[in-house]
Order: sequence, then structure tokens, then C-alpha cells
Amino acid sequence: MKLATAMAITVFFFPAAGAQSKPPLLAEPVVAALANELSGETAKRDLEYVSRQHRMRASKGISVAAEFIAAQARSYGLESVEILKFPADGKTFYGTQKARPAWNAEFAELWEIGADGKPAVRIASWDAMPLVLAQDSETANVTAELIDVGAGTSEGDYAGKDVKGKLVLVSAQPEAVYRLAVERFGAAGILSYAQNQRTAWFGENDNLIRWGHLDSFTLTKTFGFMLSLKQARGFQARLSRGEKITMKAEVRAGREPGTYDIPTAVIRGSDPQLREEEIAFSCHLDHPRPGANDNASGCVTILEVGRTLAKLIREGKIERPKRSIRFIWPPEIEGTLAILNARPDITKRIKAVIHMDMVGGGPETKATFHVTRGPASLPSFVNDVAEAFGEFVNEQSYQFAATGNAAYPLVAPEGGKEPLNARMADFSMGSDHQVYTDSSFGIPAIYLNDWPDRYIHTNYDTPAMIDPTKLKRAGFIGAASGYFLANLTAKDEKALFETIVTRSVRRMARMLERRVELSKEEAFKSTRFHFWHDGKVFDSLQFFFDASSALKNESVRFFSEQQRIAGELIEEGLAEGDARLIFKRNPEIKGSMTAFGYNYFTDKFGEERSRTIRLLRFQGVRGSDGEYA
Repeated sequence: MKLATAMAITVFFFPAAGAQSKPPLLAEPVVAALANELSGETAKRDLEYVSRQHRMRASKGISVAAEFIAAQARSYGLESVEILKFPADGKTFYGTQKARPAWNAEFAELWEIGADGKPAVRIASWDAMPLVLAQDSETANVTAELIDVGAGTSEGDYAGKDVKGKLVLVSAQPEAVYRLAVERFGAAGILSYAQNQRTAWFGENDNLIRWGHLDSFTLTKTFGFMLSLKQARGFQARLSRGEKITMKAEVRAGREPGTYDIPTAVIRGSDPQLREEEIAFSCHLDHPRPGANDNASGCVTILEVGRTLAKLIREGKIERPKRSIRFIWPPEIEGTLAILNARPDITKRIKAVIHMDMVGGGPETKATFHVTRGPASLPSFVNDVAEAFGEFVNEQSYQFAATGNAAYPLVAPEGGKEPLNARMADFSMGSDHQVYTDSSFGIPAIYLNDWPDRYIHTNYDTPAMIDPTKLKRAGFIGAASGYFLANLTAKDEKALFETIVTRSVRRMARMLERRVELSKEEAFKSTRFHFWHDGKVFDSLQFFFDASSALKNESVRFFSEQQRIAGELIEEGLAEGDARLIFKRNPEIKGSMTAFGYNYFTDKFGEERSRTIRLLRFQGVRGSDGEYA
């Protein structure tokens, strides 16, 4: 009976499929202007340049990419374009982030030595493919025998094998191996065929070479080369037959003090009071070459949003937004922590963020596009706005694919015509949005992203895999959401409240369906949390404007009716919450506990002690430790 009632509520409140033909929230002329001007081809042209740079944090390659982004932003008419510079020296702290030193490479080659003792077959070349050299490798010139040690992550892998002064062939990342292989057993270097994140396509393409990492802070100077699975299997077959394989590895690379170079640009707001508030567009500029979908795609798409908005404002097709709009191109997570901590004047102005990380994957990547909500601990209507535009693009793109006719197909001339089929997804981590939404800053963030992508972090993440139509559609969802938020005032409260109500009913229906499988105690908690969360979603309007008394009264009536239905379905009243304080963090140290290359918690609490905390071992949806911890 409970499930049947829940399903009845779901059917009653959900809009019928195919019903959304009128654009949400924005006036139709604005939607038409955005749809017509946004260009997937322009974005992809910029992507082709960015993806030619090997964009390691604080490196020469990312500096070249940053200069290009800044130059394009100026040519597109954006304002206050500058490149902010912050020390990346291995010592400076930005909240919880210890700045990693710059890492640059000049040369790296791996050769197999022939019977005559001379280099015979070149296995890997930095000039041809920088991805073959593991990040944070150091200068070396080694000629040594190759030894297969399996994963290389446990002492048993080295049992009965003399690896001192030799090169070890491993299936794990160099960072996970070097302490045993190099520090403990004296290996001269590492050859890794570590595979990609596990998806349905894991291991199918044995030509993929994955991005490799070494520790950014270790005093141990070593190097790692990255091989494909096919190359590794070839070596393993020969070694298993008793053949001796000798390799020559030459590397000129290393860490040194540098700077995080972070381009930023602005579209200045028109309202004398609201222009000091900002809606930010974020991405991350760093990644190994080519790094096309991850994340040249997000970088060029927010650049295209900037070009589009600036041009439409200049031509008088849309009004200048009331709030300012800021665009930021940092290194992933660590660059965002740097700017938010080092520039509190910028941080305090940001009301919401549209973050794009991997938004261009074409059919070959097998990518699924997501419009991802913020964490449930930070309820915000901002996410409902993004979902409204995401669903609109889903419906329009499906109508066009199915019938060849739609008002807003959002198809690029050089792109595909498939429907977007974006998933409206719950919070997941893995990019800069998690920094903004961390309790230190509490800035709501919309996260637009592809997952899975079978070529992420590999040599196959190339511009050829990028779909201009996908870039255009991601740009539209971001531009429409950002422009609406930049203009949001009390006059929009009715339309916005309808958007919140629609999604709140959907969330309630999902909660009721899930609740059937829960114990009575957990059902109480789930119900109580739903009403806390969705009440806070409505309350989040106050960060943009003061809601009218009439709207507040309507909100009270709406949630009272929801509570009545939920209470009847659970056949008891809603339980009161337990208000115990479980933990409180130091508000002076701002940022998430973990980032790339540095773990604040482990550093301060101790590595051995942190291993005893079970919550930190939780594997999230993408297999990352502590995703919810």
C-alpha cells in the first residue's frame, strides 16, 4: 500500500514525457540568442590548441596554455583579464593545500638494448608522447635489466627476485610502488603498465597508455615510464621464456619552485549593488597532453560561454547581467584551493559556481553526461536551476533526434545529432566543485561532467574524440544557468518556486520509494532528512534575495502538505531529530582534507593513525577513498 501510494504521488506530480517545449526560467528571446550564438566548433578550435600542451601544474606547458586562454578571453571581449600567480614551491600552504613544486621535463627516452650492446628499439619518447613519462620523475641515465614483479605493491611481489640496480615492470602506479621497489629493494627505476579506472571497457584496448604519477614531495629521486598493456605483455612473454631484456632509460626532468598561473576574466554586472556579487564559471586547465575531454573541453566551453555572453551583450541581443560573471581556469583542486584562500576578496563575492570537467566526449568515448547536484549537506536551489535547463536540453535534443524537428536542437554543424540523455545526478566528487561546496566555503556548485569515459587519463583522450554538439549543449546549460543566476531577483520568485516545488516532489517520491526497503528507524531518519534538506533549498533563496511573505506562506503550506502525506504513508508521526554535535572543524583552515599530491589530514594526524579510521577507507562511486568522509 505504501509503495502504491508513493507511485501515485510520483505519477501525479511528474510532468508528462515530452511536455517541456517552452524554455524554463529565461525569456524565449534570451534562450534563442544563446542557442544561436554558442558554437561547438569555436570551442573545439580552442581545444585543439590547448590539448597540444603538456599541462602539468605550475609547468611551462600550462603557462603556455594559460597565456592562450587569456589572449582568447581578451579577443572575445571579456573584461579584467589577468593571470593570477601564486607560489608553487613545495612549502606554501593555501588552507589545507600544501603547494606542490613545479615539475618540468625536457627529454625522456626508453630504449631496448640489442645483442650488440647498442640501443635497438625505442620503446617510449617524451617528444613523441609526453604521457609516457610519469609525473614527478627525476633526471636519470640508467642501463639495466628488466625484472617483472607483478603489481609491485607488496613484499611478496619481490620474493626471490634481485631488483637492486634494475628496472621493475609493474602493474600498479609508480607512486604506489616506489617505496618498496626503489627505497626498500634498490630498483633503479619503474616501468608501469597501470590500467585506467575500472569501467565496462576496462582493459579492452591494450594500446592505451595511462597517465602515471610519482610522489610530489618525496626526497627519493627516481623515474617511471608508462607502457601499454600490449607492450607489457610482450615483455612478460619474453621474460617468462627466460630471455634477458636490457633497457636504457634517459630522463632530464625534475621539480623546482614555480607558480600556479591562473587566468581569470570578468563580465562586469550592471546593477550598482549586485555587481559586487559574482557567478563563477570554473574548470581545470592542467592535464597531460592531449587531455582533450579531461579537461580541455571544460576550459574551452566556459571560454565559449564568455565569448557568447560578451558578444550578445555588445550586440544588444541580451542585457548585461545584474551580477558580475567571473571565469577561472586553475590547476585542478590545488589551484582552486590556492585562489580561494589567497584571494578572499574574490571568494566572498562568489554566490554560485558552474563547474565543467569533461563535457565534450563523443560516442566513441562511451561517455554519459551528468548535471550533478551539490552535496546534500549544502542544499541549494541553484542545482534545481541547472536541472531545469538540463531537462530542457534533453527533451529538445531527443525531439530533434526522433523527428528531425525541434525549436532548440542545439546541434553543431560539425557535430553529432544524438540526443543528450543527460543524467540528473546526485553528488559525486572528483573535481573542483568539491572545493567550492566544502563547508569551509559553502558555495553552491553545479557540476557538468562526463562519466564514464573509457579514454580518460590516456593517450586516446584526443580532440578526435570530442563532439562539437556536446560542447554546444554543455555550454548552453551552463550559460543559461549562469545568466539566470546573475540576473536573479525577487521578481523571479514565482517561476523559481515552481521549479523548486517540481523537483522537491520528485525527491519526495524517490525518498518514499526507497523508504519501503528501510527499517522503521531508518525510514524516520530518511523522511526527516528530506524535509530538512528541501526546507533548506527554499531557505537558500535568501542568499540571492528576500522572498516575499506570500511566497514564504506558500512554502509553509507546500511542506506541510508533503509532511502530512509522508506521515500518513509511514503510519506514524515524524520523529524529532537528535541535535548532538558530532564534530566541529577549525574554521581558520579552509579546504578539503585531501587534494592532489597532498593529504592534510594524514600529514597532521599521522599516516599510521589515519589507517585506523574505518570511514576513511570507504570506497565511493568512483572508487576514491573517503569520498563521503
